[in-house]
Amino acid sequence: MATPSRRRIRPAVLPLAAFSVIALFPHAALACASCGCTLSSDWDNLGLGSSSGLKMDIRYDYLNQNQLRSGSSTISPGAASRISNNGDPQEVEKYTRNNYLTLGLDYSINPDWGVSLQLPYILRSHSTLGTASDGVTPGDGGGQYDSRTSSIGDLKIIGRYQGFTPEHNFGLMFGLKLPTGSHTDTAMSSDPGAPGPVPIDRGLQPGTGTTDAILGAYYMDTLNKDWDYFVQGIVQKALNSSDQYRPGDGANLNLGLRYMGNADFTPQIQLNVRRVLHDTGADADTVSTGGTLVYLSPGVTVPLSQQISVYGFVQLPVYQKVNGVQLAPRYTATLGMRYSF
Repeated sequence: MATPSRRRIRPAVLPLAAFSVIALFPHAALACASCGCTLSSDWDNLGLGSSSGLKMDIRYDYLNQNQLRSGSSTISPGAASRISNNGDPQEVEKYTRNNYLTLGLDYSINPDWGVSLQLPYILRSHSTLGTASDGVTPGDGGGQYDSRTSSIGDLKIIGRYQGFTPEHNFGLMFGLKLPTGSHTDTAMSSDPGAPGPVPIDRGLQPGTGTTDAILGAYYMDTLNKDWDYFVQGIVQKALNSSDQYRPGDGANLNLGLRYMGNADFTPQIQLNVRRVLHDTGADADTVSTGGTLVYLSPGVTVPLSQQISVYGFVQLPVYQKVNGVQLAPRYTATLGMRYSF
């Protein structure tokens, strides 16, 4: 919201994309595509306007992957251990807990052009029984390990142009994800027969090691004096591989509706759809990666002053269909604050 007391100034409100570019990219694209972390934490405030200047956003996302799934159904660890993955036993993962603290900076050069930066700090803990497990205890030589990582992830630089219409309510986004996050972190093996450090799965690394191209488009408009909506599509594709690993291409479709009839808070609901292809390469899991996910995301934004607002969202699964066997979350929680200089 622009101010706590404003009633609606359409020319200033409609060009939301001055900051939503930062917020709408899913964390799944940052690091853990190959372990099933395809949940997006998308949201869109729609209310910062397009005036020139600098804006800052600090966002916290919590994503606990603690539910084994195969296809569109849940699966027990014992049943997962009996599945073949390219002729080898399927790895049985216990959990992956993700905490993302993301700094976003956005600079609007003028109402037509702008650029955004997004840099996450990732805290992740993971536990796996490996590939020789019965689903309850790890087996010998099965690659079991526990890991904890905490470091920056991959930086995104996103430009935008929204000068196609006088209302600035249609725009294009274009940018890169740069390999600033580590992709060589190690963990201590919990296998008595193979003690010592072992590489963390590539999908669990803070970064992918690749440079990715990002392209998107968005449109927003009003239904009436109290209701706004937006539509956004984004695709992300790795331009190279890194150490025999290439993350799967991803596409997101986001639909949002918000109620503007209350000056004290703005409720919003979104439908987030994400499709991710298999990871590829000799160092990738080419079976149990990627899938199609649909989430419903209610949330609210509360203005604290003309410059500061806070927001919170919960993302709930409507449909989850994963390739192979993967860990999936039951929900994602997001809290954040944004400041307009």
